[in-house]
Amino acid sequence: KSILASTKVKASAVKAIGISGQQHGLVALDRDGKVVRAAKLWCDTSTSSQADALVRKLGGLEKVIQLMGNGIPAGFTASKILWLKEKEPKNYQATAHILLPHDYLNYHLTGQMAMEAGDASGTGLFDTKTRNWCSPAIQAIDSKLQDKLPQIQDAHLPHGRVAPMLAKRLGLDPETIVSAGGGDNMMSAIGTGNTRPGVVTASLGTSATLYAYSSRPVIDDLGEVAAFCDSTGAWLPLICTMNGTVTTESVKSLFKLNNEQLTKLSGSVPPGSGGLIMLPYLQGERVPNLPDGKAVYFGLTTENMNSASMARAAMEGTAMGLNYGLERMRDMGIRPKEIRLTGGGANNPVWREIFANVFDSEVVCLKNNEGAAFGAAIQAAWCWRRSQGENIRIQHLTDAWVKTDPSTRVKPKKKEMKFYRSLQTVFDNLSKVSSPVFSELKSVL
Repeated sequence: KSILASTKVKASAVKAIGISGQQHGLVALDRDGKVVRAAKLWCDTSTSSQADALVRKLGGLEKVIQLMGNGIPAGFTASKILWLKEKEPKNYQATAHILLPHDYLNYHLTGQMAMEAGDASGTGLFDTKTRNWCSPAIQAIDSKLQDKLPQIQDAHLPHGRVAPMLAKRLGLDPETIVSAGGGDNMMSAIGTGNTRPGVVTASLGTSATLYAYSSRPVIDDLGEVAAFCDSTGAWLPLICTMNGTVTTESVKSLFKLNNEQLTKLSGSVPPGSGGLIMLPYLQGERVPNLPDGKAVYFGLTTENMNSASMARAAMEGTAMGLNYGLERMRDMGIRPKEIRLTGGGANNPVWREIFANVFDSEVVCLKNNEGAAFGAAIQAAWCWRRSQGENIRIQHLTDAWVKTDPSTRVKPKKKEMKFYRSLQTVFDNLSKVSSPVFSELKSVL
């Protein structure tokens, strides 16, 4: 109602609604469709022992990747389901339906339960190659779990129509369609025009993700690149780092800086931050897989132990952390022609220059920086137009509606690019040698 009021759009003009939601969350419902307990969210890593147990039970990481295309990190839904079964057996017993956050909103709107392949591929229970539930993974948790999971629907088909009572309360036409929707990364891919080969999106929020369109499954034998499906019928190879703008926000808090001061200070220091490197693992790390990781400033001297060098090192470290994943994607055939930046971190011009040089690729922001919600709206329009008999491809809509902002485009510079390539090697080696130290520190603490 507030959206309709603020935009002056008549409720009768609304044809379709699309939902974007965070991935991996566990929403447990009883037989009456009521919530059993508070949702366990994507960032809940209390289930790491359950994730490890599932991987062991299924024959190890290599076997799990063969089964589903992905491993089962603690963030995935499968480990949360096993945790619920082990830690809260009464709640698990009461659970008749398992949904993801965006699925629950679709259910609230329509009264119908289903799940599309993009979001399902982040559950740890789904074969991303065949776009079907993976029976061995399901059986490893509970032989009756299959009955709690919804059917899989195609991304271009309607999830349903807004329930009559809800439509009446909101003033909507009862024929209003609710599209399949999807996870935030899948929706952001659509909202940034990442619907054809050559486009890569880097989403720079508190955590950070990097993903690309692929017409075929992209399976990483090491399990570092997630082999997700997208929400258009294709695939979305993706890497996720736990540390995005959390690094710069921490530096801002430490030195009591605002955004303008952060930009000015980091821009006053040349590439390399005076010999200072930051491993940005303030919240552990997912890629590379360092759940016990800690942030490290390496190379401190009396000359570079200052706010400017430490601010730039945080930006460079975050960029190199993402680039580690981008290089893994390049190894698997992903060839970015440009990288589209979205999220809060994309607004910093110094950081855009760093990303261009570290990634060795042109980077550019979007005119509409709200990628996920915009993508959900585009998918809803695609769904509605197909329901009207149009054989329209999602690319027709993203090409027409998603626009880059030319004023933000940055091309890499050869000198800086070559420098960062060498620095990346040092960064990667530091991460490797620090890994056992992080584990030892955890045991001591």
